[in-house]
Parts: sequence; structure tokens; C-alpha cells
Amino acid sequence: DELGVAWIEGGYPQANPKDAEFFQRAPSELKLSTAELVAFGSTRRPAGKVDVDPTLQALLESGCGTLCIVGKSWDFHVEKALQTTLEEGVAMVGDSVAFLTGEGRRVFFDAEHFFDGYKRNPEYALQVLEAAAVNGASALVLCDTNGGSLPHEVERITREVHRYFGPDQMLGIHAQNDTGCAVANSIAAVVGGVTHVQGTINGYGERTGNANLMTVIPDL
Repeated sequence: DELGVAWIEGGYPQANPKDAEFFQRAPSELKLSTAELVAFGSTRRPAGKVDVDPTLQALLESGCGTLCIVGKSWDFHVEKALQTTLEEGVAMVGDSVAFLTGEGRRVFFDAEHFFDGYKRNPEYALQVLEAAAVNGASALVLCDTNGGSLPHEVERITREVHRYFGPDQMLGIHAQNDTGCAVANSIAAVVGGVTHVQGTINGYGERTGNANLMTVIPDL
């Protein structure tokens, strides 16, 4: 908050009792002067309904004005991991964003495995982003979930997405550090048109970590 970070993602309210307690206590015990607290979750389930989805309900109950939901943008994962159709994969994103924005919340959409998906099926990856955008997502966050992309790829793809959606749509970057390029990829994405950068203190995160904000911030 003192560094001027705009949003602080507090985790998934349903992940475990500790995360649930965090969101219960934060409104009264966490004093933020600059940043806004964000709750994280996912889109509705395949063939599910948004108004009875437990994840979306938990996000609303967090009390956060800004919510971040993740959805799959790689066709391979939609068909193999979710075992559903590509059309349903798009609908899951659009329905979820529309439901949360309809409840008066700002929504960020994390496009999971975006760079892998875009390299293999750019048309579908863009359809997923479009579903989020037309239903009111404030930011479309391009995620290098596997951490396998390199800076020249990230800059090129980000620039193409930025050109596709135009300057009025905020784009974001979420970089993992499996190639050791999370910080470089974040900066490359900014060069390509991104204005929302996700990261963690000291790069903490699963596997080899996330983009290190302690490096990204002075780089910016």
C-alpha cells in the first residue's frame, strides 16, 4: 500500500479456513490508503449456473469491490482438462464476468495459459478475451501460466492483442518464472501495451515463482 500498488490480491476466500478468516477480518483490521483489496477465484463450472456457483458466491461474499477470476484460454485445456466444448469454454467466461459486473463489482479476467493458447489457436484465445471484454471486464490479464514464454514472444503477442482490442481496453500481464524471464516478460509486455502488471513480493509463488515486484517496480 505504501509503495503505491493499486490492487492487492488477498487470495481465494474458499481456499482454506485461513483465507476465509483473512477476508472476514480485513475490512476492519486492514487500513489501506492507496490500494484496494481484491478477491481471487475462477469462472463458473462447465454446464453450471452462475447464480448458484459456490466460487462466484464466495467472491461476492468477500465484500471486495474488485474481483479477479481465472478462466482457460488454451483450447487444449478446455477440451482435455475441463472436458467440455470450446463454445462452453467461452460461455463460462462471458457468463461469469457478466454476473459479477451485474452485481456492481469491478472484474479482472486472468486468461490462464494465454500465451500457450495463443501460439496454438490465436482465434480461440481471442474469443475468450472477447467474451470477458464485451461483458465488462476492466482488465484482460494475459497469463504465462507455464512460465515457458520468452520476452520477444511476449512483446509480439501482447502488441498483437493490444492492436486487436485498441487503447481503451486495459491489458495486464501475469508472468511465472520457469524460464527465469518473469520480470523481463513483464517489462516486455509493458512495451507491447500492457498497463496492469501482476507480481509478488520477492517473486514468491508456485514452482520457481512469479514476477518479482521488487525488481519490476524500479524497472518501470
